[in-house]
Amino acid sequence: MERNDASRPATLVCGQAMPYDEAWTLQRACRTERAADRCHDLLLLIEHPSVYTLGRTTQDRHWPGADQLSRETGIPVIRTERGGSITYHGLGQLVGYPILRLTDYCAGPKAYVRRLEAVLIDTLAEWGIAAHRRECLPGVWVGGDRPSKIASIGVRISQGVTTHGFALNVCPDLEPFSHIVPCGISDCRVTSMAALMNTTPDLQVVQQQIAAQFAAQFHLTWTETVALAQLAARMEPPASDVSPSFIHAPSTLEGAS
Repeated sequence: MERNDASRPATLVCGQAMPYDEAWTLQRACRTERAADRCHDLLLLIEHPSVYTLGRTTQDRHWPGADQLSRETGIPVIRTERGGSITYHGLGQLVGYPILRLTDYCAGPKAYVRRLEAVLIDTLAEWGIAAHRRECLPGVWVGGDRPSKIASIGVRISQGVTTHGFALNVCPDLEPFSHIVPCGISDCRVTSMAALMNTTPDLQVVQQQIAAQFAAQFHLTWTETVALAQLAARMEPPASDVSPSFIHAPSTLEGAS
């Protein structure tokens, strides 16, 4: 497939914390706009308050079930449409949601995932962290004999446009991962930039580095940078689509921001 590598205009969206269900609704609205060519490609870089999300390949053996997980953690659980199994999102984890017309960049989902991995590997290299891929295990890993996962990837392609994306552990609390089989991978160890560096990287600096690496990898020019709240005000929620499905939403966490 021939691909035009000329730089394309795109919008960078930077924010802090947004509840997962609100971000999912926003992604769907962006996908509708992008599919209709009413906006440029976008990259959303944000954090989420604590939440577990179930991907399409989640199996019973990957998690203890909603009731037990609720008793153990009190963290809400949402079933999603993305690929992959169960994972955890929390503050201190930088989440990226590219909204791209896939055929403008890649031959298919596998090539797309590899380019996302490259963005994260190159970003980590800027901090002196040597990261790598593992065959048949999407995401980014560190270490040799017993690798630890530092970033997860789970994507969805609909209407030819990408949603969902990647999550890089910058400085989150890693304890919630211990209650699940992260990404459905047995004996999966999880780490973070902070754990490897014995210091806490500045999230905004990491955010800027990811944006630069993403633009380089996908041949984009950030012609517009907007705040998350500004983008949300622009986008109308889609009239009908797959909606976020809470399996468990503790009342003490509902509406968290």
